[in-house]
Amino acid sequence: MTRTRLDERLAEAAVLGGAVLGGGGGGSVADGLERARMAVRLGSPLMVSLDELDDDDLVVTASAVGAPAAVEKFVRPVDHLRAMDLLLEKRPIDLAGVIANENGAGSGVNGWLQAAVLGIPVVDAPCNGRAHPTGLMGAMGLHRVEGYVSVQAAVGGNPDTGRHVELVVEGQVQCAANLVRYASVQAGGSVAVVRDPVTARYLAEHAAPGGTSQAIRVGEAMMTARSQGARAIIDAIVAILGGQVVCEGEVVNLRLETVGGYDVGQATIQGDRQCELTFWNEFMTLEAQGQRLGTFPDLIALLSLESGMPVPSAEVRNGQAVGVLLVPRANLILGEGVRLRDALQEAERAVGKQLII
Repeated sequence: MTRTRLDERLAEAAVLGGAVLGGGGGGSVADGLERARMAVRLGSPLMVSLDELDDDDLVVTASAVGAPAAVEKFVRPVDHLRAMDLLLEKRPIDLAGVIANENGAGSGVNGWLQAAVLGIPVVDAPCNGRAHPTGLMGAMGLHRVEGYVSVQAAVGGNPDTGRHVELVVEGQVQCAANLVRYASVQAGGSVAVVRDPVTARYLAEHAAPGGTSQAIRVGEAMMTARSQGARAIIDAIVAILGGQVVCEGEVVNLRLETVGGYDVGQATIQGDRQCELTFWNEFMTLEAQGQRLGTFPDLIALLSLESGMPVPSAEVRNGQAVGVLLVPRANLILGEGVRLRDALQEAERAVGKQLII
């Protein structure tokens, strides 16, 4: 049983480690740091291990949905709080805590603001210990629970441009997730989301307990190593997560489009060997000379050879010098949502590659 008072050092560690575990997605470091630091200054929320809760305690997921490269995306910290208000208006419940939907630079600290304001803990059991592109992947198998009615609240968009959207939807999990994704498009590219109360018992069986702690361990190692330069940071990441840097070189032949609320594309890394990556927000496949090296939910991440920092798919540019990190899924803390065949089929269609192996 663990109770940890979140502070600015842990906030930075969670964001940096989350950036690695984002695997190309999961939001930006700048946004994550802003919200995490705001949360600890507002109320220094507690992070508790799942075993601190009773089995029937109710926990909600805090999330964000959208395409990181969308030029009109606009989500304020207050929008995350408003999404929580809307959900609790629709489903008045006694909350025991809040979890993040995944690990990522921004998404890994989802829920921290709500926890600080409401005086509830952040629970160290995100839906997934790595980032994922779809709401279904973050639903922890709820779409397979007979009779479960999803409730999702979404807020985002710039009021000054007439794109502000507030939405509360109830229904089947995939239908609700699709409507939230559409709301993100109407809002200019992104919305803050709070969704789906579940019991602590359900989290123990279907979420990724310990996933936030793993991100913090990675981030702390990066912070310790950064005074020694980019290579030391990369080595520290590999030492914590395992895996390997499978190639180093320059980004060429980048293709990036924002389609249906997602960033989708491919890139080639030309260097000591040639590697091809596809991405759908997150990096989904890694191949070299026609051989598949890594497949989501394996962690595929680009690390800058200049800074040692992860490069999200939305910020990849031709000419960048990067290393390609591959961490096998066995080294990650994964929830049920990224292991289900029906959740992976949509991603297969998006990138045109086989993911179910």
